[in-house]
Amino acid sequence: MDFLPDFVSLIQTALAFVVALSIIVTVHEYGHYIVGRLCGIKAEAFSIGFGPKLLSRVDKHGTVWKISLFPLGGYVKFLGDANATSAGVDEETMARLSADERRHSMHGAPLWARAATVAAGPIFNFILSILVFALAMAWEGKPAVPPQVAELIVLPEGSGDLRPGDRILAIEGVALPDYSELSKITTPEQPSLSYRVLRDGTDMVVDGPQLAPPRAAQVLPQSAADEAGIKAGDVITAIDGQKIWRFDDLVNTVTAGKGAPLTLDLWRPSEDGTGGSMLNVTLTPKIVDMPRPDGSFTSDYKIGLIAGAGFTPVTAHIGPVEALTGGMKQTWGAIRASVSAIEHIVLGKISSCNLRGAIGIAEGSGAAAKAGAADFIWFVAMLSTAVGFLNLFPIPVLDGGHLMFHLWEGISGKPPSDRVMNLMVSVGLALVLSLMAFGLWNDLVC
Repeated sequence: MDFLPDFVSLIQTALAFVVALSIIVTVHEYGHYIVGRLCGIKAEAFSIGFGPKLLSRVDKHGTVWKISLFPLGGYVKFLGDANATSAGVDEETMARLSADERRHSMHGAPLWARAATVAAGPIFNFILSILVFALAMAWEGKPAVPPQVAELIVLPEGSGDLRPGDRILAIEGVALPDYSELSKITTPEQPSLSYRVLRDGTDMVVDGPQLAPPRAAQVLPQSAADEAGIKAGDVITAIDGQKIWRFDDLVNTVTAGKGAPLTLDLWRPSEDGTGGSMLNVTLTPKIVDMPRPDGSFTSDYKIGLIAGAGFTPVTAHIGPVEALTGGMKQTWGAIRASVSAIEHIVLGKISSCNLRGAIGIAEGSGAAAKAGAADFIWFVAMLSTAVGFLNLFPIPVLDGGHLMFHLWEGISGKPPSDRVMNLMVSVGLALVLSLMAFGLWNDLVC
């Protein structure tokens, strides 16, 4: 029965992947459907999945809504389409339609209606991402000003005399009117720092935790830390026997090791938060290509841990406008990072292993689901941005390819000939399949 945990993990990964993909595809295809309907284009079928139908119903508009056997995608088939990709024309159907009926087909509607219908899929993916990011930001809030302690993080050496409710006036002698001053604070290599706080109206100096202790606030999926069994909340107390107190010490040691195996002493808090236990793991850092704010990339050894603060701050409410603005910035940042990554891969500046396929995405889905609902929802939003962006590539069979044909029609006054269209679709399909095969190869060998 040793295989059972692995089998269960595989099933969980597969389910997480199917759920994530189904959400994204449903939103994408619904964008095509609803905008097409608003533009007067009749949808004959809306399917989640491919192959034989499992469930179906016909709505008052005559559209067949169905769930199909293979849940690895979906499609909307409009009147006049030869197939689910909307790349071909059903000549037989179009020939028997009246002039009014042709107006309600995908290939007889005005150019603006067809272009809007095609563009709606990726746009709805971006809208999903923006809304999810915005809701997450609104739920979490932002650190309140002036800085104040809401909750203390569980650490092996404790949190000194700092208490929830303390208003922080200064740390290590540096005044802290707001969190923008944190970058000016240089923390010494020691377990605690000097905090000046206002507590119940009394100005006092107390000992408190490091600003960024060597604690795993988050463990990245498929990272060296994840593979070694490190969990969120674990505190690294020593590396190769050398005691550390700051997350920066962990980063510097990993970087200086240049990929050499490291032995970490961990303290793992108990579930009730009253104590903890010591563990020992050995891992080998991996080369990771990380984006910089200017769009470039830096390659360095990482183990896949995200730092966190030594205390949770009191948060303030974020209004809908600020949340939506933050959601748009997060989505745009993900698009920019994708563009930069593709450029750097093509130019050979970063490893092509950064391009992953279905297996890598499925593993990421499973890892995010295992980390919790919040991480999984955030993963879905990031993946939705990627799907929307990739669908805008000017490759026939993708939405961007259809928009390219519509642009040609708008400039020349007529669509490309059937021969050119069929050739381009064949080339586009070959490109997409080649890209999928390349991603799958990377999943297996990288």
